[in-house]
Amino acid sequence: MTSASTAQSAGRTEAEPTAAGGDPGRTSQEAGGAVPGVVRRRLATVDAQLDGRSWLATAVVVAIAAILRFVGLSGPNGKIFDEVYYARDGWGLVDKGIEWNYKDGGPSYVVHPPLGKWLIGLGEWAFGYSDAEHNISVPGHLVTTAPEFGWRFSAAVVGTLSVLLLVRIGRRLFRSTALGCAAGLLLALDGFHLVLSRTALLDIFLLFFVLATFGALVLDRDARRRRWARALDAGLDPSRPGRAGRPDTGWRDWPWWRLAAGVLFGCACAVKWSALYFLPAFALLVLLWEVGVRRSAGARRPWRDTLLDELPWLVLAGVLMVATYLATWTGWFLSDDGYYRLAERYPNAPLSDTPVIGALNNLFQYHKAAYGFHTGLDDPHKYQSWPWQWLLLGRPVAFYWSGDGACGAPSCASEILLLGTPLLWWSFLPALVALVWLGVARRDWRAGAILLCVAAGLLPWFWFALDGRTMFSFYTAPALPFLVLAVAYVLGAIVSPAGPPGEQVAVDPEASRDRRLLGGVIAGGYVLLVALCFAYFYPIFVGKLMTYAEWSARMWLDGRWI
Repeated sequence: MTSASTAQSAGRTEAEPTAAGGDPGRTSQEAGGAVPGVVRRRLATVDAQLDGRSWLATAVVVAIAAILRFVGLSGPNGKIFDEVYYARDGWGLVDKGIEWNYKDGGPSYVVHPPLGKWLIGLGEWAFGYSDAEHNISVPGHLVTTAPEFGWRFSAAVVGTLSVLLLVRIGRRLFRSTALGCAAGLLLALDGFHLVLSRTALLDIFLLFFVLATFGALVLDRDARRRRWARALDAGLDPSRPGRAGRPDTGWRDWPWWRLAAGVLFGCACAVKWSALYFLPAFALLVLLWEVGVRRSAGARRPWRDTLLDELPWLVLAGVLMVATYLATWTGWFLSDDGYYRLAERYPNAPLSDTPVIGALNNLFQYHKAAYGFHTGLDDPHKYQSWPWQWLLLGRPVAFYWSGDGACGAPSCASEILLLGTPLLWWSFLPALVALVWLGVARRDWRAGAILLCVAAGLLPWFWFALDGRTMFSFYTAPALPFLVLAVAYVLGAIVSPAGPPGEQVAVDPEASRDRRLLGGVIAGGYVLLVALCFAYFYPIFVGKLMTYAEWSARMWLDGRWI
C-alpha cells in the first residue's frame, strides 16, 4: 500500500514512514517486540539521522532563496517606507543601547519591542551606517559597504533562514523531502516574503521566530513520542495508575525542545506583541499532542495525565518566554536615558526609581502607553486595508516609487510593491477549504495544526477591524508560512491520496504508479506556474526600472494596486 503524506490519517497511522511525493522516510522504531504494530506506527517519527539527499535538496532551495534576497540588496538608495524609523532605531540601539532621536537629542518614543531593531542594528554595526540628515557616517566593523546593505542585511539573512526552516518543518510534517522542498520553494518565490526579506522592517523577524517556535514544538512532539516508544519497548504498562504507568522523567527526557520554544516565542514577542495571538494556539497544540501520544500508548486517563505531567513544563516555558522578552530590554534597563526609564525626568507619569521594582514598573507604564497607541490607531492611510482583503491582495503596500531614470521610453517607473505572488496567494483560500475537508475526513493532526496557526495569525485582526483600526497587509506575515504549508498539504493529497481512515486498502501497484505520476505532474506544474508568475512580477518586487507601460501591465487590479 502507498502511504499518503499530508492526507495520511492520524487514526490509521499517525506517523507512517512512507512519504508522499516519492522518497521513503525512515522511522525511529524497528518492527518487532511486544508493542503492537499499530501503536508503533502511531508513535513513529522521522529518523534523526543525517539524510544527505534531503539536506542537499534543502541546500538547493535555500541557495535560490539567498540569491533572490541578497543580489542587489543595496538598491534602491536611501531609506524606503518604514526604514526611516527602524534603520535609525537600530543604529540608536547599537550606539546608545536605546532607540535615540538624533534630531532632538533625546530618547525616541517607540511602540514596538527592541529585538527586531537590535537585529537590524547588528547589520549596521557589521557593514556601516550612514544618515545624511543627521550627519552620521560610521564604517562597518567587518567591512564597509553601502549603508543600505547594512540595515537590510539581517532581514535578508532571516528571510533566507525562514525558507530553510519551512523546508525542514514541511519534511518532518509530511514525511516527504519533495513536499518540504516544495513548501520552501513556494515561500522563496513569494513576492510578499521577498520584499519583507529585502527591507529593514520588523515583520520578517516576527515571521521567523513564530515559525521557529512552531518548528521547535513539532520537534518536541517527536521527542515525546520517541520517549513513550522507548518506555513501551522497556515494558512500561501505561494502564497502571500513577507514575508506574508513565515514562521516566530524568533530565535527559525533559522537554528540551518545548523549553527552546519558550525562548523562541519570547523572541517573537520581543519583535512585535502580535506574536501573542499564537500563544493559545501553541499551548493547545502541545496539550492535544500530549493527549494523543498517551491515547496511542494506551493510557487510561490521557487528559488527566497530560494536565498533571505537562502543565508544569508549560509554565516553565512561559517563564523562559518572559525572561527572554525582558532580556531584550537590557539596553533600556542599563541606560538612564531610555524613554520612561527614570521617574525624575517624567514627573507627570506614574513612575518610580525604586531599585529593580521601579524599573519593572516603569517598563510596565511604558508598555501601557504603547498599548494605548496601538489600540487608538485609527488615522486613515493611503495603503491601509482590511483583513478580508489580505489573502485576495486587495490593497498591497507600495514601499518605493520613482519615475526617474532612462528606460528607453518617454515615461519610466520603478516600484517596490509589497505584493504576494498572485497565483500563490489566490491559491490560499481554496487550499484552506480543502484542508478543512481533508483534515476532518481523515482525522489528520497536521491539517488541524496548520489551520490553527493560520487562524491565530489572521482572525484576531478581524476583531480589530470592528473598531476601525488602521491596518496593513504586512500584518499577515507570521501566518504566511502556514498558508504555504496548507498549499503543500493539498499538493501532497493530489500526489498521493489516502484510503479511508483505519483501513488497509489494497491498491493496484500499476494504478498507484499512474495516480502518483499524474499527481506529480499536476503538483509540479503548479509550482512551475508559481515560478513563472513570480518571474513576471519580480521587477516590482525589487524596484527594477522599466517602462511605464511595462509597469502598468503588472497592475492587474488597477487602482487597488496603485
